[in-house]
Formats: sequence, structure tokens, C-alpha cells
Amino acid sequence: MDFQLSDDQRALRSGMRDLLDAVFDRDRMRAAVERGGTLDRSLWRELGAAGFFALRLPEEAGGVGLGLPEAVLLFEEAGRALLPGPLVATHLAAGLVKGAADGEAVVTAVDGDLPVAHLAESDAVLVGADALVGEPLRAFVAAARPVRSMDPLTPLHRTGAAGVGAAPAGARAVAGPPGARAATERTTAHAERIRFEGALLTAAEQLGSAARTTETAVQHAGDREQFGSPIGSFQAVKHLCADMLARTEPARAAVYAAAVTGDPVEIAAAKLLADEAAVRNARDCLQIHGGMGFTWEADVHLHLKRAWLRSAARLGGAAAEELLAAGLGAARPYPGSSAASGRGAPEAGGGG
Repeated sequence: MDFQLSDDQRALRSGMRDLLDAVFDRDRMRAAVERGGTLDRSLWRELGAAGFFALRLPEEAGGVGLGLPEAVLLFEEAGRALLPGPLVATHLAAGLVKGAADGEAVVTAVDGDLPVAHLAESDAVLVGADALVGEPLRAFVAAARPVRSMDPLTPLHRTGAAGVGAAPAGARAVAGPPGARAATERTTAHAERIRFEGALLTAAEQLGSAARTTETAVQHAGDREQFGSPIGSFQAVKHLCADMLARTEPARAAVYAAAVTGDPVEIAAAKLLADEAAVRNARDCLQIHGGMGFTWEADVHLHLKRAWLRSAARLGGAAAEELLAAGLGAARPYPGSSAASGRGAPEAGGGG
């Protein structure tokens, strides 16, 4: 199978990069930092007009009609540009929440017991496969309290919302009308699909950040001189840059492959690799920048802080590791193995 990007996919990625260079350059990014991460609604509408949120909606529903592999390319560019806002939630809400597809509505999401991003300025909140709007949303926001965020572009609210939409403690399942169980199963399956697609799109953002910090580090290593030579000529710096690339490219392969298969286990693996690449690359980029990398004026710390936040969100490390381990345990035997041929094999472990 050929997993190289098609000409149309390359053009899509290039177009999004050009758009973000025009509407969210460094000056606008820094202005957003000074605003405390408050969203620019005009920017949100421009993204909507470009099809960012409606990319996967069918054409008959007003969307672009593309798939998850194309969405991953756009979110990779968003991560590269440090684009703020609940991009993943609004994209997933297209077709569910009025105005989400065209960027007129901002939609955030509940992610377990983690603080909710951009809650105060959101028009809806995704909870599983459902959305809070209107009076339930206002009550939800009123009960939340702001908490300090490590990322100046991502305001957070603590909601205590882990149980939102869940059945009361001690509740028992009861028989419903015909079809009720099937409807419940469909809703649960849809919520799981949204969960894993959200994790993959977040991994794509991490991938974009990892690639950007690699580029930034290499450029700085070529420009900065010490002892009469570019610091990139020193072996220690070369190794850091090489390690950054060696983390980014396997993460890219994993994210692209998971976008094609949509398999939850492959998405978990992609999220783990992309999280590691984004966080460690930002740290190495900061190391290569030396003392100036720690300053507020440099952008390196913004990539690191956003990478930290994303790594905890949408299938964070422990959850992804557990899912990956369970998937490996249930993997089909390789052809020609003793299990595949039916021959007995010694049992591992002692139970428990």
C-alpha cells in the first residue's frame, strides 16, 4: 500500500499553512498571549470559511466531504502554528452544534476530570456524544471556577464534571422500550468514536508542534555562533537535533497510519509517540536556545507548555498505555506461530 500523500493532500496542507501564516502570524500569536488566550472570533470564522471545521461533513450537509487523513494534515498545521482554541472539539461538533461547522460557534469539551479549556467563551460543551447548550450550559459555566493554566493561550476552568451525563451512583439498568438498548449501544459507540478521533487530532497537533520546534532548533543552531563557529557544528548540538528528528518522523508515520485505519490501539500508540515528540523536542529546542530559550520573548516555552497540556488530554499517557497493552495482549498470532497452527504453548503467569 502507498501511504505517500497525494497531490491533493499536499495542496490542502500547503493551503492551510499559507492561510495560518496570513491570519495567525507571530505578531497575532503574541497579541493573543497578551489577551490571556481570549479567542479571536474573526479568526474562528475565517477557519470556518476555509472548511477547517466542516472538513469531514458530507457535501450534502454543507461540508467538504473529506476524511480523517485530511483532517490530520490540517491539525498538524494548527499545532505547528500554535493556533489557540478548542479546535478539536469544534471540529468534532460540526453537524451536531449549530454554527460549529462554519466557525460561528465555539465548542469545547469535557475530558474526564481535567479542567475545561476556553469554557467562558464557548457556545456549547461536548459531553461524550451530546452537547450542552442554552440553560444547561449556563448552569454548567456558573458552577465552574477558573484555575491557573500553564499555557497563556489556554484559559482553564475546573468544573468537577467527571460525572456529567453519567447515571447516578447506584442506579440500576432497567428494561426499556424495544430498541432502547440498541439506541444506547449506538450512542456509546458514537461517544467512543468521538473520543478516539479527538485523541488522534490532538496527536496531530502534537506532531505539528514537534516538527516546528525541530525546525526552530536547527535554524538557531545554524545562526548562533560561539567560538567563531555555528553551534550546530558542535557534536552535542548535532545529536540533540538528530534526536528531535528521530522522534518526529516515527510519530508522523504512526499518526498518518492511525488516520487511515482509525484503529483505537493504533491511535493510542500514535498519541504516545506524538506526546513524547512534542514534549521532548520542545525541551531540547529550549536547551539549544540556551538562556534566551527561557525568556518570555522567545516562543519555545509556549510550545513546551502547550505540549504538556495536550499530553495530559484526550487519551493521556496512562490511558493510552493501558489501551495499547490490552491491544497487544489480544493481538492475533503471526502466521506460522504455534498459536496460529493450533499447537499447544506453555501458559505464562500464575493467574490473579
